Amino acid sequence: MDSTASTSLASLSTLWDEVFGSQPDPDLWVVIATLVAALAAVVPHGVWRLSRNAVTIAHEGGHGLVALLTGRSLSGIRLHSDTSGLTVSRGKPTGLGMILTAAAGYTAPPLLGLGGAALLAAGHITLLLWLATALLIAMLVMIRNAYGALTVILAGGTFVMVSWLTGPQVQAAFAYAVVWFLLLGGVRPAFELQAKRMRGNAGDSDADQLSRLTHVPAGLWLFLFHAVSLCALMGGARWLLEV
Repeated sequence: MDSTASTSLASLSTLWDEVFGSQPDPDLWVVIATLVAALAAVVPHGVWRLSRNAVTIAHEGGHGLVALLTGRSLSGIRLHSDTSGLTVSRGKPTGLGMILTAAAGYTAPPLLGLGGAALLAAGHITLLLWLATALLIAMLVMIRNAYGALTVILAGGTFVMVSWLTGPQVQAAFAYAVVWFLLLGGVRPAFELQAKRMRGNAGDSDADQLSRLTHVPAGLWLFLFHAVSLCALMGGARWLLEV
């Protein structure tokens, strides 16, 4: 019995050290290569139509997480094949909670990327992978359509496979690629929203909803989205390149 307990404690201690300990930084060429891979997933329009699904997961997840943190009741999240999404929460239709929830969508991907860059700069590669997996599992519970569930399962399954079945070098490359993608992919949606608004095709966008909630022009909210995403990219890039 004592031997079994000691073995269990040793296993837990090893797991704790593995998850919360630090791992060595990858070589600079790995960081550059993952940057190039992320650019290849964000810049070409045809590839972006597919890869944007990952940004939508972060976008809608941001709405959902902030809704819960501000005391709102989260009814569900839907992800659609055209890379759009919908997060429905219940609570007071006005006020700070609703404003923060509406503002969380476009700011979530770049801020998640910035947080990921901070973890990687500190050497916490495994912790980043596990946290991402936990967030995807939590989000899956709130998904209310088949396409959304499939998308989140595929994303979560990828993180699980990399975390459990690959070595440190592959895990590091995957983690850096994900963070670069969030930082770069967090910039493009704000520009796309700006283009849609100029064509008059985004009357119910997050910026317009925030304008109605706060009586602040939608253009200023759009400027905030740009500022957050670009500042996150600059700050995150600085951390990632200091290897």
